[in-house]
Amino acid sequence: MPELRMDDAVEREDLGAFVARAVRLDGQAVVRMRNRAGTDRLDVWAATPFDALCTRSVTGSVVPDDLSVSGSDLLAALTVAGGPVIDPGPPRDLMWRSELPPPGGWRRVDDLPARLVGEVAERGIDVAKENVGPKGTPPASLLDQEVFTVSGSGYEVKVPLRCLFVLSGMGFLVSGPAEEEIVRVSATDSWLRLDSRFGAVVRRRHALLPLFT
Repeated sequence: MPELRMDDAVEREDLGAFVARAVRLDGQAVVRMRNRAGTDRLDVWAATPFDALCTRSVTGSVVPDDLSVSGSDLLAALTVAGGPVIDPGPPRDLMWRSELPPPGGWRRVDDLPARLVGEVAERGIDVAKENVGPKGTPPASLLDQEVFTVSGSGYEVKVPLRCLFVLSGMGFLVSGPAEEEIVRVSATDSWLRLDSRFGAVVRRRHALLPLFT
């Protein structure tokens, strides 16, 4: 039987907030939890409707050590849990269809002011509201607009608007006058990662090429 253990009530609240926002973005969201080897940390992932992953690390552990569950089930369990041991719901491993990025090999490319990232995200959201497609989502041409280009550590990285939508929708952007808040841009040869104080957004930098036989 799956088991989630989180001794710290604050960490449980943080995980609950993460899962609640993921479910708000996608009512059918699946959440994947993986123990970080050699630590007491748990990496939590959720796919989003914007073709980008969001992730957060919390203190805790899960059995088995790589488990996918329904976001709604996990949110309900966290809401009613009164102690450190939680039943996260039945496994939904077959419903997780997203590739995860490598745990290592990341290079820090540059830092962006969080306030600027938030302003660009807000403008993009305003435009998206005026250009909603037939399925109720913004057109891909808008989501794929490259709103930042940063260079460093041998990489030139282009950040599409869709990643900012996830940062905003997941509540990862710090509001208010905190000038020192930043969004860190990291990359590997294949992946882009945007880290804020409350979580990260990860996306492939290049689409996978189809295989022909």
